[in-house]
Amino acid sequence: MVGLTEHEAEKKAISYNTGISRVRDTARGKIQGSPDDGFLKLVFENESKVILGVHIIGRIATELIHYGMTLVQDKKTLDQMIATVFNYPTYHDLYKYAAYDGLGNISGKNIKNPKKLNS
Repeated sequence: MVGLTEHEAEKKAISYNTGISRVRDTARGKIQGSPDDGFLKLVFENESKVILGVHIIGRIATELIHYGMTLVQDKKTLDQMIATVFNYPTYHDLYKYAAYDGLGNISGKNIKNPKKLNS
């Protein structure tokens, strides 16, 4: 985990939203037949879409968190992150999938509810 949690964003009265993605939904996860149902969550400011926090659960977390540290430290937005080109297939697609989920949540589509990760 790097940056703010949802609880910390609430305490600071920041208008925030989240986006999540699951390892099993990535091409790399499917290719490797990963039994790991880990996930990545982005916490971001609603209006500016600046990424405030990154949370990763699963056995690949240590391979992915360094990119999240850069996003938070450099105050990157969801749009800037989505524009990043990654090799394919990669678990780093979790970042893009979470960003797209977050954009859907901003527009009210609520594609994935972080409180219902098991659904």
